[in-house]
Order: sequence, then structure tokens, then C-alpha cells
Amino acid sequence: LFTSVGRRVELLRAFRRAYQTLGIDGHIIALDIDPLAPALQIADRRYMVPRLSSPNYIPTLLEICRREQVQLIFPLIDPDIPMLARHRAALEATGARLAVVAAEAAALVGDKWLTYQFFERLDLPTPRSWLPEQRNTFPDYPLFIKPRAGSAAKHTYKVTNDRELDFFLDYVPEPIIQEYLPGAEITNDVICTLDSEPLAVVSRRRMEVRWGEVAKGVTMYDPTIARACVRIARALPAVGPITVQCIMKDDTPCFTEINARFGGGSPLGIAAGVDSPAMLLARAAGIPFEAPPLGSYQTGLHITRFDDSFFLSEEHREQMARNHL
Repeated sequence: LFTSVGRRVELLRAFRRAYQTLGIDGHIIALDIDPLAPALQIADRRYMVPRLSSPNYIPTLLEICRREQVQLIFPLIDPDIPMLARHRAALEATGARLAVVAAEAAALVGDKWLTYQFFERLDLPTPRSWLPEQRNTFPDYPLFIKPRAGSAAKHTYKVTNDRELDFFLDYVPEPIIQEYLPGAEITNDVICTLDSEPLAVVSRRRMEVRWGEVAKGVTMYDPTIARACVRIARALPAVGPITVQCIMKDDTPCFTEINARFGGGSPLGIAAGVDSPAMLLARAAGIPFEAPPLGSYQTGLHITRFDDSFFLSEEHREQMARNHL
């Protein structure tokens, strides 16, 4: 089961291929609040659900888990993670397993300031960071400002002077201020078992980003980054897939963020040879699976993305909208 599937068509198709690769039966169950969410169109079962803020969200999810005999739950957007983590006991009582970090780790990765402190405790390079009340300690411009609880690159800005800083400190909700790093942005897909055992790390350099998600990118391998990602995953500890972001400062990776879910660009890592859906399904099904050595994937593999479309009649759209609990 996947929550908030949105546009994640490629990922759901990768799970369908993994079922075939492993020779196991299974269904893809997709949830969203929007009957026109593209990924709903390729699911075996689809449900319209209440908004996350609704008191009916968790009861609805529990009913779906029981009805469909769900065995695995994957969140696909950041806001879902703390909600699922808080209700782990009830959800897993249905027989499902959550690919979701513990509630304490969900709070850590959901707050960029706590994430910064986490990287410092691990003695990993990370951009120098401040809260607004520490303004008298800010270094020279440029700076970078973003929300402590942001996602999908919303409200993130480069700041070059006092006037811009004054505006964005007021405009950005609960901001954190960091030194600005102009280097290459590296996203790392870190795949762990549901028992927090790291299985694989795939690094990919962002070449072009749209709406916070990679539009063009290329796989790469840096053993320093890969080893650091394994340390991060173990320290959280990670449960299932996470993504770790870093920015290169000269030749040093500076770690910036953690998303406790599949990254939007994860299909690139899958295409490069790290079949994360098959890894996770195999472990969940008790099928023997040996994790490959770090770096065992194709580097220099590029991704370039484009829009595709589904076309629905009004009757089909209405049917989708009615398909809810």
C-alpha cells in the first residue's frame, strides 16, 4: 500500500515488475485525496481517503488495511510520515508492516534544525546553520533560508543582502538560515530492511530540478558519501527506504537533509541496477536475498524526464471520486 501516490507512476510500475521478477503474487494499493492523481490509474486497488488532518484518516487507513490484507505500507510524501509513525501499533495490528521510521526519528527528519544537530552529533560535514534569533552571528552573504519543516523545495531562497534577509525571515515559515553552498547537489537513495539493516546506497547528482524533484540527473559513486549514508541510516535508525541529501563543498560532501521515504528520483537508482522494490519485497516475503557491495550499480547513467498523460471520461472520473471509504 502506498499513501499519497500523486505522480509516482514510475515507482509503482517498478514494484509491479518486482512482483514478476520474484514470482510472487501481490497487489498495488494506492491512496490519494485526488481522484485525478495519475498513479491511481495503474494501481490494482485505489481509494480516495480523507485529508491527513481529518480525524477519519487513520480509521479509514485501518479499514483499508483490514479489507485488503495489506502487508507493507510505504509513505510517498513527507507529511504522512509522522502520522503513520504515531499510529504504528494500530496499523501493524492489522498485519501490515510499516516502512516508516520511529516517531522520534520522524520528528528529527521533519525538522531541518534537528537534522542539522543530528549531523553534527555524527561529526559529519554539514552547512553552518542558525535560527533567526542568532542573527548577530550570521556570516557574510550569500546565505540560504528555508523552513524548518519544509518539503519539495517550497520556500527555499538564496539571500544576498540585508533587505532580502529581512523580507524572507518574515515570509518563510519558521525559517532556518544556512551558509550558501553553490556546489553539486547529490541525492542518495539508501535502502534498508524493515529491521534497519542497510542494503544499498545509490548516489545521483541533480542536474535539473522541477518542483523539488529531479528532472535530469546522473548516477555517481563516492565511497565517502556511501559510507556516511550507511552511518546515518544506522544512527536514525532507518526503516525501509530513505533519501539523504548533500551538497559538495570543494571535494567534501556537506549533508543537509533526510527524507524518510522513497525519493522522487528513485527510478534512476532502480534503472542503474539497485532494484530496491525487489529487495524490500524479497525480505518481506522471506525470499533469500544477498545485498550487493556498496557501489555495485551503473554509474554515469542519466535520467531525463518528461510528462505523460492519462485520459479519463467524466464517467470514469466520477467513478474514481466515488471509490472511497
